[in-house]
Amino acid sequence: MKTRTQTRTRQILHTVDGDPELIDEEYRVDIPVPPRDWDRIVHNGVTTIAVTLTAVSVAWSTVSAGSLLDRAAPAAAAYPAALAYDAAWITCMGLEWLSRHDPNRAKAPRRAGYLALILAMAAIAADGYLTGGMATAAAGAAISAIAKGLWHLVLNHTALPLPERDRAWLKARRGKLGARLALAAQQRQLLRVQGQYNAMVAAYGQSGPDTDQDEDPGQQDSLSGPARKMILARAASLPDATAEEITAHLARHGITVTPDDVRTVLDSRSDDTVRPLRPGVPTITDTVKKAVQDGLDRDETLSAVRAAHGQKVTRDTVVRILNRLKSAS
Repeated sequence: MKTRTQTRTRQILHTVDGDPELIDEEYRVDIPVPPRDWDRIVHNGVTTIAVTLTAVSVAWSTVSAGSLLDRAAPAAAAYPAALAYDAAWITCMGLEWLSRHDPNRAKAPRRAGYLALILAMAAIAADGYLTGGMATAAAGAAISAIAKGLWHLVLNHTALPLPERDRAWLKARRGKLGARLALAAQQRQLLRVQGQYNAMVAAYGQSGPDTDQDEDPGQQDSLSGPARKMILARAASLPDATAEEITAHLARHGITVTPDDVRTVLDSRSDDTVRPLRPGVPTITDTVKKAVQDGLDRDETLSAVRAAHGQKVTRDTVVRILNRLKSAS
């Protein structure tokens, strides 16, 4: 058994004049050397040869096809375009490699690769025939065929097709995950569209059917229709915005309201659409409900609401909420 010597480091306790210290010490150890993996060496060698020959094939194909196209187009366009011939079958070969575990999926890129190879060989052969005759045409076209054939052998040696049942299981699982991915992409698109709509409503005050349904037709206040719609639209697009933030936004668009007006409009919606302006902060409706539960009368409820939300809360707002709660019960 072959071995090789390796230098390692360890810590030892060394004492001088009665003072111990940990110090580093180098030592040598013989470790076994594994035998050469000739299978891996040969595989790497074959792959290296295939890569090198592919590079030669691309260079030769580009020169030959570029020379052929140069007869009808400038060289600056002809030679880059000539790269498409070998690039096509190399791309198909890469897709075939990615599908190596499923022969059914590998069929399409394999067939497309052979078709691209035939086109590349035809272009090379045409240029060779025009340049040096039939022998040059055959020899030049054979370079791409040899490179493709070598890769075909390498892929066949490396590919390990799965058993039929495993392929069926993999296909079913791929379909489910693909469907989830597609739905997630569509949901992201819907969210972007919804965000654009909310931004438009917040900026221009346009309201849709849902906004109109949020308003309680039986409850009116002194605010104009556009102001009410702008408040509801802004609250719908930014549910975490405070009444002061909504007021400042409307002021930038020429609509003057107070934070209490904003709270009044939001509290005038039906109970199933009322949302607090910020999580954890009660609305006027919440305060009125709490007062009713505590048994307060109308005047006491008004005092409690004004203490919680400011003295600008009108009696009509509190009475309207009390009537709605009474009718709902």
